[in-house]
Amino acid sequence: MGPIHVVTKLLLGRSGWPSRFLAAAAWVCSVRVKVVGEPLRAHSLLISNHLSWLDIIILGGSVGSAFVSKDDLGHGLLHWLADQNGTVYVRREHRKGVLGQTASIARALEGEKPITLFPEGTTGPGTHLLPFRSTLLEAAAVAEKDVQVRPVVLDYGPAITEVAWFEEGGMDNVKRVLGRKGTLAVTVHLLSPLAHSGDRKALAHAAREAIAQTLASSRGDTPLYPAA
Repeated sequence: MGPIHVVTKLLLGRSGWPSRFLAAAAWVCSVRVKVVGEPLRAHSLLISNHLSWLDIIILGGSVGSAFVSKDDLGHGLLHWLADQNGTVYVRREHRKGVLGQTASIARALEGEKPITLFPEGTTGPGTHLLPFRSTLLEAAAVAEKDVQVRPVVLDYGPAITEVAWFEEGGMDNVKRVLGRKGTLAVTVHLLSPLAHSGDRKALAHAAREAIAQTLASSRGDTPLYPAA
């Protein structure tokens, strides 16, 4: 698949093979994905909850998303694979570089590929949402294109706390998740677009509330995800 991707990208300037690879990886990991909601359009910024490393292969394979990621991915092969999918790298602890990071995301949003941002900044426990960081959401306002901002919910159903990667070693989590028996049904909810007038904090709050309400509805209980 790698050589085909490289040749396709050289000839056409773009390639759909990274999304196909991620979709195949999700299937091999026994993940069965269902997408609900209106299809995405070009120049979409997706704001998603974050539970697991599985989130990347699920969203990348099902909706063709690229991602905003920390620049310390580690293994060279992992970094190369992320590069092929158009990953935008940031250093969240580098406060002085925020303007440059925002500009990089804005440039990526001017392309056709949707970009997913995980505003929690890390994977959560599955029992509640972590606070949403709003800084990088400024990219939606400064991009030259008309960016559509949409909350996205990764709903793992009853298995949500089983797959959550929280306070656990990376390899331990991988072994535990892949050691599960049976398939893992995941629903990707593409929620309605949010209005964004330049107030990134209000945008982060609105996205978090929409995601929390959808998760609570899925669980059949009252919202367990208090506002940050």
